[in-house]
Amino acid sequence: MNEPVRVGLFVTCLVDLFRPSVGFAAAKLLEEAGCEVYVPVSQTCCGQPAWNSGDKADTADIAKDVIKAFEEFDYIVAPSGSCAGMLSKHYPELFADNIAWKERSTKFAMKVFELVSFLTDVLKVERVEAAINAKITYHDSCSGLRELNIKNQPRKLLNSIEGVTLSEMKNPDVCCGFGGTFAVKYSDISNSIVTEKIENVENAEADLLLAGDLGCLLNMAGKLRRTGAKTEVRHVAEVLAGMTDTPPIGGKA
Repeated sequence: MNEPVRVGLFVTCLVDLFRPSVGFAAAKLLEEAGCEVYVPVSQTCCGQPAWNSGDKADTADIAKDVIKAFEEFDYIVAPSGSCAGMLSKHYPELFADNIAWKERSTKFAMKVFELVSFLTDVLKVERVEAAINAKITYHDSCSGLRELNIKNQPRKLLNSIEGVTLSEMKNPDVCCGFGGTFAVKYSDISNSIVTEKIENVENAEADLLLAGDLGCLLNMAGKLRRTGAKTEVRHVAEVLAGMTDTPPIGGKA
């Protein structure tokens, strides 16, 4: 009998601090797909804020700790295209000139996947056993789409859910305006971008707005609440896992 796949779940800072239910949903989906899930207690940030700010020294220190915590597992999975992109694409770049860590970071990066991509592309999951009577629209987060080619995977699994109707918004692949530190450094531009995104969300007339990155979801949920929109916001993992008993992100309108 084949040994179960050992997966290290990289929870992410935002999930840990603001939406732990996403982490539990990710673990549930992985376990239902036959994985043994481990959550190293020593894990911290992926280092992306420091990396985006040009602080390579602190990023390297963070990355070394992450690699040490997770490299024993068969795969490293994150419910975030942004964090998964950092781990898989930028760690090898970070250590490109470091002989001691170049090979180690490259081997680590090859085992990193975003949650929904891992379920569909690696484990070949075709459907999930969930049900929700809702009209859904989906936002393609920048890192997941452009760094990891995540587009059809979430839609495939969402369409397998009983009761779901998928209503595509206009320009689902356009940025929500968050961009991590971008929203802080360029708040006026960020607000302009998210304002247009929310108009597209409302025009889709969906009950639920989903995405694979909590940063994007927090940004869009905040704008939706400030405009008085009725659309609720959730991480895609929560819906795929059938864990929608918790209040939506940003609360109810």
